[in-house]
Amino acid sequence: MTPERYQRICQMLAMRQPDLTVCMEQVNKSHNISAIIRTADAVGIHQVHTVWPGEKIHVKAAAAAGSNSWVNVKSHNTITEAIQHVKQQKMQVLATHLSPSAIDFREIDYTKPTCILLGQEKYGITKDALALADQEIVIPMLGMVQSLNVSVASALILYEAQRQRQLAGQYTIQQSRLDEAEQQRLLFEGGYPVLARVARQKRLPRPYIDQQGQIIADQQWWSAMQAGKCSSKSHLE
Repeated sequence: MTPERYQRICQMLAMRQPDLTVCMEQVNKSHNISAIIRTADAVGIHQVHTVWPGEKIHVKAAAAAGSNSWVNVKSHNTITEAIQHVKQQKMQVLATHLSPSAIDFREIDYTKPTCILLGQEKYGITKDALALADQEIVIPMLGMVQSLNVSVASALILYEAQRQRQLAGQYTIQQSRLDEAEQQRLLFEGGYPVLARVARQKRLPRPYIDQQGQIIADQQWWSAMQAGKCSSKSHLE
C-alpha cells in the first residue's frame, strides 16, 4: 500500500459517522440498492441495513462504484429486528412516507443518531415499519408526481444530514469513531485487497497494519499465504 493510499483511507476512517445509517425495507432493485450504498459511502456512513427475508441482496458493481467494499451491509429477516437493532444504538428512526403527520425532511435534527427508513420501490414502507418509526418525513414536491426514486430520495435526505453535521463540526474529528478492530479490517482489506482475499480463502487471521500502512506479520503467516498457488511474497504484494 502506498503512503498516499494509506493516508486516504485514514482520512476516510476519521470521517465515518457510525451513528448515521439507512435501512432499506425490501428495496429489491439492485441498481437502487447499489446507488443508496454509493451515496451512503459519500456522506460517511459506515453501515447500512437491509430487510429482505430469505435472500441475499445483490449489489450492482457499476452503480456501487466500489463503495460496497467500504460500507458494511447488515441484513435482517424482519423490519422489527432491524429497527430494534438501530434503536438499541439510540437512533431516531425516520420513515420516508407521505402522510398527514409527515414533516419536511429539512426540519429534522440529523446531528442526533439517526436511521433513515426507505421503503420498497412499488409499495413503500409497510404498516409494521411505520408503527415502529419515531417520525414520518416527506420531500416536498410541486409537480404532479408525489414520489421520487428511492435512491434519489435517500441522496437528498443524506446530504441534508451531511450538511447539518458539517455545520456542527461532526466531520472534523481527528480520530476515527470506529473501533480499532474495524479500522484494521478496512486498512487491510482496502489497502491490500489481493492479500485480504487470499487470507480469507485460507482462513488466516488479519495481520496488523502499522502507522506507515505496512503489514506486520510473522514468517508463519507469510509462509501460509505463499503456500499453494501463490509462490512468493513479492507476487502477493
